[in-house]
Amino acid sequence: MTERYDDFRRPFDLDEEVEEKRNPDPDPEPERPPWETAKPYEPVPAYAAEDVVEEAEVEEVEEVEPEPAPLAEALPAFSEPVPAFSEPVPDYAVEPDPEPETTDEPEPETTDEPEPVVDHAPAGLDVPDGYRALEGESHGDRLAVAVVVSRYNGEITNRLLERALDELELSGVAKDAITIAVVPGAFELPLAAMALAKTRRYACVVALGCVIRGETKHFDFISSEAASGLQLAALETGTPVSFGVLTCETRQQAEARIDRAVDAVHSALEMADMFTKLRASAG
Repeated sequence: MTERYDDFRRPFDLDEEVEEKRNPDPDPEPERPPWETAKPYEPVPAYAAEDVVEEAEVEEVEEVEPEPAPLAEALPAFSEPVPAFSEPVPDYAVEPDPEPETTDEPEPETTDEPEPVVDHAPAGLDVPDGYRALEGESHGDRLAVAVVVSRYNGEITNRLLERALDELELSGVAKDAITIAVVPGAFELPLAAMALAKTRRYACVVALGCVIRGETKHFDFISSEAASGLQLAALETGTPVSFGVLTCETRQQAEARIDRAVDAVHSALEMADMFTKLRASAG
């Protein structure tokens, strides 16, 4: 082999490449589906346990019902045989206790007598010596008094008004110095009392009324508003307004407290006299 210098390849690369000639492959066989190439099914021998089960013979056992034992043998040794009753046995073995005899006693008769009034502690206050006391007296000389009274429960309020007028006359208040204002009910007493007090004609106002509890809460509302309204009338006008409204559970309680009108008159006159003394001492 002659070395060639015009070729930059190495000497061992100068050999002619021999192309290997391969015979072309014959046409490949097409692939067959798996079910054609799978091995045929070979039966598997059964398990020994299955053979035993199949070969086992099931023996049917006949159930024998026990014969009923005689009644004497079924009961305990200490018990006696139950006799056969020809008649039905009653549901109870012990006779019931006889019901006590009730005697119709006459009910006590209820009387409409008024309930007694509970006595309160005696009035009066002892002021220690050495102090200046300012206290009014229940006299009505040269005083003008207004009385406001409600028509509701008129049988009670008429008696309240009568007792109040008698006490005013006993206290020295002239008839022509008394003004009576009549209103429908206890709820209207505060408005009338405030209107009379704002005129500045009267030294005090006496409010009279009666509220008796019923089946609803109406009693609570009327009683509360009447009390707070009369107090408001006195506070805003500066004129004494006494509370002579009866708030009772029954009519009997109201009839037993008619003399509360006398207390209302004394309270109004004492407060009016105290205010008079207060103004005189301040002047």
